[in-house]
Amino acid sequence: GSLSVNCWAVNYPPPNSSPGRKRRLLRLYYSSGPEPPPQQQEPEPCDINGAHFDPEIYLNKLRKECSLAELMDQESCMVKQIRSLDSDMQTLVYENYNKFISATDTIRKMKNDFKKMEDEMDCLSTNMSAITEFSARISGTLQDQHTQITKLSGVHTLLRKLQFLFELPARLNKCLELQAYAQAVSSHRRARCVLQQYSHMPSFRGIQDDCHAIMERLAHQLRQKFRDGGTSAKELSECVELLLQLEEPAEELCDKFLSHAQTRLEEDLRSLEAELKDSTVTNVSGDSARNPSSPSETLMSIHLISPASRADILEFIDRGCNEFVSNLCLVIASYQELFINRPQEGNLAFKNIPQMANSKLHLFVDSLASKYFSLVERRIQEEKGVGDNSLLVRALDRFHRRLQAVSKLLPGSAVPSQGTEIVIQAARERIKQYLSALQSFYLESLTDIRQALAAPRLSVGGTNTAGGGVHTGACTPGKEAPPSLPELLSSLSNSILNQIKSVLASVHLFTTKDITFSNKPYFRGEFCSHGVREGLVVSFIKFICQSSRNFCESAGDRGGSTPPVLLLLLSRLCLDYETSTISYILTLTDEQFLVMHQSPVTAVTALCEEAREAAQKLLNHYVKVQGLIISQMLRKSVETRDWVNTIEPRNVRAVMKRVVEDTTSIDVQVGLLYEEGVRKAHSSDSSKRTFSVYSSSRQQIRYAPSYTPSAPMDTNLLSNIHKLFSERIDIFSPVEFNKVSVLTGIIKISLKTFLECVRLRTFGRYGLQQIQVDCHYLQMYLWRFVSDENLVHFLLDEIVGSAAHRCLDPSPMEQSVIEVICERG
Repeated sequence: GSLSVNCWAVNYPPPNSSPGRKRRLLRLYYSSGPEPPPQQQEPEPCDINGAHFDPEIYLNKLRKECSLAELMDQESCMVKQIRSLDSDMQTLVYENYNKFISATDTIRKMKNDFKKMEDEMDCLSTNMSAITEFSARISGTLQDQHTQITKLSGVHTLLRKLQFLFELPARLNKCLELQAYAQAVSSHRRARCVLQQYSHMPSFRGIQDDCHAIMERLAHQLRQKFRDGGTSAKELSECVELLLQLEEPAEELCDKFLSHAQTRLEEDLRSLEAELKDSTVTNVSGDSARNPSSPSETLMSIHLISPASRADILEFIDRGCNEFVSNLCLVIASYQELFINRPQEGNLAFKNIPQMANSKLHLFVDSLASKYFSLVERRIQEEKGVGDNSLLVRALDRFHRRLQAVSKLLPGSAVPSQGTEIVIQAARERIKQYLSALQSFYLESLTDIRQALAAPRLSVGGTNTAGGGVHTGACTPGKEAPPSLPELLSSLSNSILNQIKSVLASVHLFTTKDITFSNKPYFRGEFCSHGVREGLVVSFIKFICQSSRNFCESAGDRGGSTPPVLLLLLSRLCLDYETSTISYILTLTDEQFLVMHQSPVTAVTALCEEAREAAQKLLNHYVKVQGLIISQMLRKSVETRDWVNTIEPRNVRAVMKRVVEDTTSIDVQVGLLYEEGVRKAHSSDSSKRTFSVYSSSRQQIRYAPSYTPSAPMDTNLLSNIHKLFSERIDIFSPVEFNKVSVLTGIIKISLKTFLECVRLRTFGRYGLQQIQVDCHYLQMYLWRFVSDENLVHFLLDEIVGSAAHRCLDPSPMEQSVIEVICERG
């Protein structure tokens, strides 16, 4: 009952409408498309949502099949469904109320508008009928005169054309006098087809001949402008345009246009070349006037000032860009507008003029650009100074920017790529110049180091110190103490590092953000990775290692002209590079230039290994040279003495004292640059060993009375048995990076040389005793410098034993006497 009331209240269908129909209405309203057609099924009277629903049959079925409780449940369910449908309908009405109101207003308004429109259409129809009637009357009245008017209009048009043709020669002459060439060509083109069509008539034939003669004069004057050097680009373009309209040969016009433009552009090139020659002459005369003594003037501080009278490279590039490149771009644009981009009409469309003209333009531009690039390369090559890069970088940037205009005007041209290659090559040459400057600076720094090492050292007790840089006495008044080895090493290392940083700062100008070519992939990756990192930094580090190794190639027993202390200094420098400097420099380079290791580059470990190898080789060579210097003294002391007829020893020979002094000096020298190192534990009586040091010799002396030619194997057998139980000594073994290892290597070489020299001599009684005294003196001092004191004891034992073996009267000196002589000496 409530459902019926609500439905009638909102003008919905009567209450006997089924709920299934209402659901279908709701579904149709809210669905996106039309309801699918119902399937053909048999009528179902018990389907409450079906079209053939019969309430009586449905109720009878429920009464028969359902109990009272089920009927009550069924009623409750239907009441709920009815209320739900009622609620849905109310919601639908409320939601669409405004739409219904708006639709009602729209319909009411449309009724009013259509009424007005009907009135206007009726009025329009009445007017059209009146117009049709009047038109029919006029047509009927003028029907007889229409044909005559049409004929007269055609005659008038023909007379005007004839008048234009008859006045054309005079009009063309007037245009020729006023130099209105464009108007003359336009007038002639309008009449050319008509004159050609009626050329068989005498009157038109005369007009055609007169016009042809006039246009020949006009074409002659236009051609004359090509040969006129003062013709502007605009006038030249107008001339070409008019000649093309006069059907002049396009290929000939292209050649004339380019020939005229080439004359103007070659003048710009000659001006640039003249400036280049003037700057070269000025540079040569300025250089000869200055006459620098050595390249070190520009290498110690990497700054070089160009001659004041020479125009800088930025001015040269500016002039070339503003004159030659700008004029070339104007020529390209004008040429393309005239011959390539202009629409082809008539017979010109079949001659492929744009293709022909484009090929000629490319040849023309490539030819002139090659000359210009040659001048630019010559000017760039004059920039030999390795000072401020800003002018060169700005000049290259401007050069690169202006060439991009050519690439936009002339796609496919090789000019921009050739210009880019010049920029890349200039950057490469700059890298090479900086590398050469760094190499020269390094060599000059080594020269300064050698001079500092060669300076006279302050004397202590009347003896000059040997390059150690450490002095134990007061400095001589008025003289400054020379720099010590650590100071020289620090100065050399810091100056090299500062120069590398200065060079990197100068080279970094090539990669700043405001430089157009710096961010181009064809420049940045190659320049930063292969140019700066590999070509400059890595190459310089390798040069340091290689030049340091070259000092080890000097021949001669005394190591050539290279001071031994320089070898020691360079070995420490290379070792410092291996431990820290190389890693720091390459890290600084990678961070500053954002190096991307896309291509194979030299690894830091490889450079460190090369530096360590150089340091090892230098230190080995230092040990060899110092050992040979001491060995030379010992060799001469043995070879120049008569050991058979010598007097009884009373003192230690001076050469042994010199050996100890030089060894002490070397110990101080090496200690300034290298750590102490590891020594084996010393015995308590290392400086006072007596019998054990010369056990071998004493055994040989003990058995010497039995030594006869008939039994020579006794002493040899004893000596060989003794050597079997002794450790093998490698004289030229690799040296470790510490003071003890260096001194051990030097002493091994010296004592081994002493031993070999003794084996080549024959000794008398006092000669053997002198060897005993000398060896005991060496044993007293040298054991302190080596890693294992037994090494010194063994070699000295071998020396005394070898002397005793070659002694004619082997009578050794008492040990107490030897000690007294050595302590006194």
